[in-house]
Amino acid sequence: MFKEKPSIVKFFQILTFLISLTTGIICFVGGLFLLYAGGVPYYFIVGIIYIISSILVIKKNIIGSYVIAVAFIYTIVWSISEVGFDFWMSIPRLLIPAVITIFGFLSAPLLEKPLSIQWLPVSRVINWSGAGITTLFFTVMLGLMFVPHGVVRPTLNEPFSLATADNTPSTWEAYGHTNSGDRFTNFDQINRTNVKNLKVAWIYHTKYRDSNPGERKQSDVNQNTPLQIGDTLYTCSPNHQIDAIDADTGQMRWQASGNKEAPWWHRCRGLGYYRNATASVGQICRDQIIDANSNDRLRAFDAGNGQLCPEFGHAGEVDLLEGMGVSAPGYYMPTSAPMVARGLIIVGGWIADNLHSDEPSGVIRAYDAKTGSLVWAWDLGNPQLTTAPPEGKTYTRATPNMWSTPSYDDKLGLIYVPLGNQTPDYYGVNRLKASERYSSSVVALDIKTGREKWKFQTVHHDIWDYDLPSQPELVDLSDESGKTVPALLQATKRGELFLLNRATGVPIAPVEERPVPTKGNIAEESLSPTQPFSSGMPRIGGEQFTEAKMWGVTMFDQLACRISFRRHRYDGPMTPIGLDPAIDQPGNAGGLNWGSMTIDSHNGYAYMNDMRLSSEFWLVPRGNWQKVDSRLPTDVDTHGPSPMIGTPYGVVTLPWMSPLMIPCNHPPYGTITAVNLKTRKVVWSVPAGTAEKMGPLGIPSHLPMPVGAPAYAGTSGTAGGLIFFSGFQDYYVRAYDAQTGTTLWQHPLPVGSSATPMTYISPKTGKEYLVVNAGGAGHSPEIGDSIIAFTLP
Repeated sequence: MFKEKPSIVKFFQILTFLISLTTGIICFVGGLFLLYAGGVPYYFIVGIIYIISSILVIKKNIIGSYVIAVAFIYTIVWSISEVGFDFWMSIPRLLIPAVITIFGFLSAPLLEKPLSIQWLPVSRVINWSGAGITTLFFTVMLGLMFVPHGVVRPTLNEPFSLATADNTPSTWEAYGHTNSGDRFTNFDQINRTNVKNLKVAWIYHTKYRDSNPGERKQSDVNQNTPLQIGDTLYTCSPNHQIDAIDADTGQMRWQASGNKEAPWWHRCRGLGYYRNATASVGQICRDQIIDANSNDRLRAFDAGNGQLCPEFGHAGEVDLLEGMGVSAPGYYMPTSAPMVARGLIIVGGWIADNLHSDEPSGVIRAYDAKTGSLVWAWDLGNPQLTTAPPEGKTYTRATPNMWSTPSYDDKLGLIYVPLGNQTPDYYGVNRLKASERYSSSVVALDIKTGREKWKFQTVHHDIWDYDLPSQPELVDLSDESGKTVPALLQATKRGELFLLNRATGVPIAPVEERPVPTKGNIAEESLSPTQPFSSGMPRIGGEQFTEAKMWGVTMFDQLACRISFRRHRYDGPMTPIGLDPAIDQPGNAGGLNWGSMTIDSHNGYAYMNDMRLSSEFWLVPRGNWQKVDSRLPTDVDTHGPSPMIGTPYGVVTLPWMSPLMIPCNHPPYGTITAVNLKTRKVVWSVPAGTAEKMGPLGIPSHLPMPVGAPAYAGTSGTAGGLIFFSGFQDYYVRAYDAQTGTTLWQHPLPVGSSATPMTYISPKTGKEYLVVNAGGAGHSPEIGDSIIAFTLP
């Protein structure tokens, strides 16, 4: 035997001792907690094994190395038994044990006691072979972290053909391109063959912060998708500053100042456009840009010069707080684009989440686009009230609201309204009967009168904040006999896709009422024993959790998430909120959210992006509220602690994270997905971006691992066979093959984007442009003001 060993071997011996001992103690203690909570015994057992091995290693007993190898083999067998060969699920289970095993084999030359001299050659072969094999395994696993996993690709017989192209210049005149919300243009100058050649044509900076100095916050993220009317783009900033931009040069044509900032949300997702068909060419306000701003004003601007329209309302403005009663600043405000249809401006509004039980009404109103006069109002709590309330009265307070974007079918004369809940979201005791009928429903209203034609409810007695966030998508499909059926596709935060006949509200794809958990809620709450599930359509995300599905970057934070899972109450989908912390899966951000979907009506495809994040939530008795509120953070997207004044409780809802601030659920955390509405199956699905700008404790990893991230805003498509998306966390805009989901092009952005890309063809040059609003990504502190146009050289 060697009398002296190289210092490098001693280094590996000490390192192996420290790592195996530390890992053993953490796994033993954590495993004991997990066992006590009803979890698996693996961590407890492997903790004992590593502690024993560390003692043997420090005593220079080679059996310590072999005990470490046995622990690794045991871990591999356990991992396969729990999650099979799922890559991302295997990573936290296998990587650290693999590293410990490598160190164990490399330190083995110092650990030859009690081997006799004849066994030394055999031992060394085993040690070096073991180190080599385990190192190869570790290296392969690391390399595979940069390869997409969980990808769905189309089958060979999946029908697809390019839509008929028409490169005649047209307009993008509504938030969703058209009032049907298709987000699809028939242009093909930019196509699957040449998209790789896209170059930046111009960049416009709104500089809206120059007039609103101060600390930038996540609520400053710009979510606007510009309108394109003729040779001009119209965009608005979070403070509702409106910029008119030359579509070919990116030069400013005019700018209208913004408003005083709201207390928390700063949002302008879109603008409206109206043309007065009776006005003569050159007449003031013949073409109008409509803005519903966060200072509760509906404004109409002359599209040519940016001046307020003098005949609209009072000097170009309408007060949206009329008839709403008392409203503290920020308690009511529009956050989404107003819709213009048949000369009417349809307006809803966001109601402050969970602050008070007595908040403004969720009334939907229609205003004359020429004069700003109120034409009709739909107050679901008082449907007999069809216009403004009488003097001294208000619209019904705190009713379900429409904070997202409606759709419109001119042939049927129907507006489709996605509704939220009666505030507060998490306490349903004493809600109005009307609110119970309409919460989380899509409702069809007559465009002329505002009266209801039909409704469809997606959640009964919603205490999960599962309001409808997405614009209803209108598409025509064929039934079994070949007859055209007018369809409506409604996406939800739950990941459920409801496919309805938009003329009647009757489901086209089967919907089932399934039993859901009803235990764990507060005694005074009365829950629905069943909830609607769209059994005839694929569900996007929203998988049911088990302990085995908990994740972490390492085995340690995965162990912490397993313990957290066992300590939280979770009984499957629709687990109700109660006094003890429970898991809300999906969380209140979705699922699918306000970005909505893209519809390729030629192929019957719907393209969408989703977020796969969970929340933890619980109610806090009023007597304990101040103490709890003072120690918890407020989160822009998931709300954090909210007082729910007027109820016996406050509420806490937070992202469910590991100690390293990584979601406890496994990747992907967001996807881009295509669904065939004819076959009602997923055609393809790919992770939404990489982890370049994400990492443990919020520190960017700078590693392009395609884990998929929460994907904000929406997709858009073209007849060139392309799907564009920019709402990634890694600051890219990408083009996907609409048929297969293959990434064909990507371009870095100065900051992230939380807006839907749009395309147009210039009436001056005939060139097709792709425009992206790089105003900041969700969950990122980096905020920008860039409107970026791309075109072919």
